[in-house]
Amino acid sequence: MNTNLSKMTILLHWLTGLTFILVLCLGLYFDYLPKGPEKGEIIGLHKSFGAILFVVALIRLCWRFKEGSITSIAKLTRMQSILATSIHHLLLLATMLMPISGITMSISGGRGLSVFGQDIVAGGGDKIEWLGSISHTIHTGAVNVILLILFLHVAGAVKHQFIDKDGTISRMLGNFHK
Repeated sequence: MNTNLSKMTILLHWLTGLTFILVLCLGLYFDYLPKGPEKGEIIGLHKSFGAILFVVALIRLCWRFKEGSITSIAKLTRMQSILATSIHHLLLLATMLMPISGITMSISGGRGLSVFGQDIVAGGGDKIEWLGSISHTIHTGAVNVILLILFLHVAGAVKHQFIDKDGTISRMLGNFHK
């Protein structure tokens, strides 16, 4: 069995993961800023990178369907396998659901969608209160769960690399050969 990952799988993993963490950090940061120009700029960056994240995550999801699931190089118990698969699926869901809910929240609020100042969907339309409310609940309510899932993902990778010494992180960096 070939346990090496394609360059595209590795690239999409890191591009999605790092963009997701950036957007998450920007969102957590602007929550603590007072109203003003700086907060507006950070929100604009959060939305722009969030829209980019959606496109990257969509490409990653399509690539994942094309290549199939990544197989573990470690010997896992049934419970570990279920947990690992669940964490991976929840992260894939989060990388799609968070940008979709954010984009929907912005558009249903009549603000449209722009990426670094370029209008993708024009603002100024009617507000759709019920859709905005659902989107807001999803977008803000999922953050703590996503932080936990992200922590478990990173902790699992670190455990595999440094305790089990099975090369999990090395493989995701493209340095694994068996």
